[in-house]
Formats: sequence, structure tokens, C-alpha cells
Amino acid sequence: MSGTTTARTRRTAGVPRQWRGTEAGGGANRWVVLLVLCVSLLLVAVDATVLHVAVPAVTEDLRPGAMELLWIVDIYPLVCASLLILFGTLGDRVGRRRVLLLGYGLFGAASALAAFAPSPQILIVARALLGVGGAMIMPATLSILRQVFPDRRERALAIGVWSAVAAVGAAVGPLLGGFLVENFWWGSVFLVNLPLMIVALPVGRWLLPESTGDRNGPWDVLGAVMAACGLFCVVFGVKRMGSGADPLEDAVTTVPLLFGVVLLVLFVRRQRRRTHPLVDLKLFARPAFSISVGCIVLALLALVGLELIAAQYLQLVLGLTPLETGLRLLPLTFAAMAAGLVGSRMLQWLGPRVMVAIGFALTALAVLSLTAMGQSDRPAVLVGGFIVLGFGLETTLFSAYESMLNEASAGSAGGAAAIGETSYQLGAGIGIALLGSVMNAAYKPGVSSVPGVPASASSDASQSLGAAYKVSDRLGGHAGEALRSAARGAFVHGLHVTLAVSAGLLLIGALAALRLPKAMECAADDEEPAQGPDQRAQGGTDTPARRDRATVAADS
Repeated sequence: MSGTTTARTRRTAGVPRQWRGTEAGGGANRWVVLLVLCVSLLLVAVDATVLHVAVPAVTEDLRPGAMELLWIVDIYPLVCASLLILFGTLGDRVGRRRVLLLGYGLFGAASALAAFAPSPQILIVARALLGVGGAMIMPATLSILRQVFPDRRERALAIGVWSAVAAVGAAVGPLLGGFLVENFWWGSVFLVNLPLMIVALPVGRWLLPESTGDRNGPWDVLGAVMAACGLFCVVFGVKRMGSGADPLEDAVTTVPLLFGVVLLVLFVRRQRRRTHPLVDLKLFARPAFSISVGCIVLALLALVGLELIAAQYLQLVLGLTPLETGLRLLPLTFAAMAAGLVGSRMLQWLGPRVMVAIGFALTALAVLSLTAMGQSDRPAVLVGGFIVLGFGLETTLFSAYESMLNEASAGSAGGAAAIGETSYQLGAGIGIALLGSVMNAAYKPGVSSVPGVPASASSDASQSLGAAYKVSDRLGGHAGEALRSAARGAFVHGLHVTLAVSAGLLLIGALAALRLPKAMECAADDEEPAQGPDQRAQGGTDTPARRDRATVAADS
């Protein structure tokens, strides 16, 4: 018995206090940790999409310009994506739970500011602060998940639950936003975060494990700032081009874009030369890792951009209320939940290559089927398309995340998680900008020269469909009706073009997935290797040692 006690003590010597008991004797604890991580993820995912159905109400109340409206929606994912590497690596230094709890506090304060924002500028600032809080919260979820679940089969199930929660958050956001806007006011979509934060702070402090990385070498502050500024400047340039700016003539577009590209190139060179880099770029030399990251970007690019456009279509073209709009998007949620929950068994049966490719193909098929939407309501087409869309996208995201995390060791889990979450948020932000730009480019010609409508009115109407409705109401009479009809037709045409572009990107993702591993390898040594005395003395708390039940029984 003494030998058993010694072995157990040795195995838990480097494990944070809250994680002890996650071995055979207390396997339920890691599932409690997963529950807390999923709640954290749900909070951030909901806030990424909760504003979508509230855009018309925000436009009517604060009257933002076209660029301001784009920033109100887009600034949250862009700031979050820019800062994930910074806060992910900072958590490795000072403690992931500590950064997470600070993120909770900032998220709550920024939510209160956004709820009572008196102007578009204040709302943009509040959304940016929400992005900072989200960047502090998100990296912990995947990095801790990778540590708590060293066995790939269990980890696949955990990632399935995690990805299902992410899908629920993204899709429940519009439903929750619709309910709140219809019964209260648009600021309530932010105010709802406050009670969640009040609960999350003490519960997270009590239940979540504190852990850090190995802390080898100094934290590269300059590299983190370079990555954040580079990502932000590049996406800012893309947004400017999407709004119609010519990069050859507009310095406000060209300078940030070039500056961002230069910063990212210098960041990559700096990381390759450093003994202890922020991000292990060698991971990208592994096809499974790099392809998985690319698949995450493409999947989110299609999902978030289409959700925003679909919400506007349902409200402004079909005339649905915000709550009805959220209900129409609900089938996408249920399908995504189903895909996440059955994903573990599907992945073991089909393998990453086939599963990701099938997910992209199903999503492309669903997107093309939605081109049947016109100016009249077709509920059956919408429901069928959203079901296939949700299942296909979640199948892709689950498999890509699982393959990406499997390529990273426990020691590099924090960096891999930051890369994965950055690709997630970057895909969402670029998706809104890119598909929104395609939408605007296809929409504007349809309202630029409507008979009987003055040129100035046509120019105002070309900003958005909501703006066109306001101009038509102001004009009145035959000219107003002609402008309204032309704008509706132009919006539907732009929607069809956007869907076609999105389907093309998804098919590219299906082809890229063919380079993923064919089978899901679950080797017997999938557990983390046991640490020797020297490693235990030098290593941090980032790699808790665990064994399966058979090993513990054999030692006993």
C-alpha cells in the first residue's frame, strides 16, 4: 500500500490543486472543468452575434453612418482576434485563471457601457473593450481542455461538447437579441451580460484550475504587440477596400494594410529567431495543423458573414420581427448541436480527411440551396438550408479543432489554442468584412440610377437597404415606391451573389481538407509521458501527469 501511495503522490506533484482527482479515482472532475469552460465560451460566442438582429434598431436610434455601423458590428471580433496571442501567452506567464477572471470583469464593465451608449462612437469603444475582454477569456478554454483531456478519444468527446456550445452561442445570440429588442430596447442585448458576469466571477475563481506554462525565457512583449497591431491593420485595410476604397488612390487604406503586412512578416521572422517564441511556428510545418487552421478560418468566414446578411434579409426584405428572425435561425442551432454531440463517433469512423471534406461539401450545398430565396417568404427552403448548413459547418469546425489540438503537445497547447481562437475570430471578422463588401458591391448598382429618383437620394440609398427605405419614405409618391422596389430587388441580387462566393470558398476548403490525415490515430501512448524527477522539478504546472485506470491498477 505504501508503494501505491507514493506513486499517486508522485503523479500529482506537478498538478494544480483543483485538478487533483482527475485521474482514475476522480475522473468526474475534469468534466466539471469542461462545464465551466463551456459556460465561458458560451458567453463570448453569444456576444459575437447577439447584436446582429439589433442592427436596425441601433441604426434607427443612434443613426450611425455606413462605416460606423460596420465598425459597431465588426470591431468586437477584430479586436478579440488581434489580442488573443497577447493574452494567451500572458496567461501562460501570470496564470490563465487570473487573466480569465480579469476578462470577466472587463467584459461586464464594457457591457454596461455598451448598453447605455449615447452615440455610435461610444458604442464602438464599448464593443472594442468587449473584444479585449473576450480575448482574455477565450484562450483558456482550449488550452485547459487540452491539458485536462490527454486521451484523444475523451478529448474528441470534450471538443464535441465544446464546439456544440460554441455553435449554440453563435446561433442563440440572434434569438436572444431578437427577444430583447422586441420586448425592451437594443441596449438590453448587452445588459444581459451583467448577471452572467456576477455569477461567473466567483464560480470561476472557485472551480477553475490555475495553471501556467513552463515560463522559460522572457515574455516577448514586443512580439505580442507586433502581432496585435499587424492583424488589426491588415483587417482594417481589407474593411476599407470592402467599403469601396481604392487601395491605389486611398492612402488611409493602403498605408495601414502595408504596415500590417510588414508587421506580421517581422513578427514571423522574430518568432523564428527567438529561443523561446510566443508561438511555435514549427506547428505550421505539419500539414494537419496548418490545414486545420485554414479550415477554421474558411468555415467561420462563411458562417458569420452569412448570418449577418441573413438577419438583414429576414427583417428588411421579408418584414419579420427581430424575435421571428431569431426563431428562423434556430434550426441552424439544433443541427450544429447534433453535429457536435455525435462528432466524436463520426470522427473515429470516418477520419479527419473525410469528415472535414464532407462538412464543407454539405455547407456549400446548403448555401447554394439558399439562392432560392427571393422577395417572398419560403419557410421550407430556409429551414432545410439552415439545417444542412448548421450540421455541415459544425462537422467541419469540430474535426478541424480536434485535428489541430492533436498536433500540439501539452507543452504547446497554449500557443495552439491561441492560434485556433485567433483563426476563429479572424475568420468571423474577415467574413463580415469580405462578404459584406461583396454584398455592397452587388447591391449598389441596383439603386444608383432609379428613374425619377435624384442622384443625391440614390447615393444615400446605396449605403444599405435600411438607408434606402428611409430615403424612399422621405421621397414618397411614385419615386419613393420605385426606390423601395429597386432596393429590395438589388438586395436579393446581392444576397445571391454573396451566397455564390461563399459556396466557392467552402468548396476550396473541401479540397484543402483532402490533405488531412485519413484516419484518427489513437495510439496507446496518447497519454502524456510521465515526467522524470528533473522534469518535475523544472517544469511548470502546464503538464499535469495522468494515467488511465489500467495503469493505476497495475501500480497498485
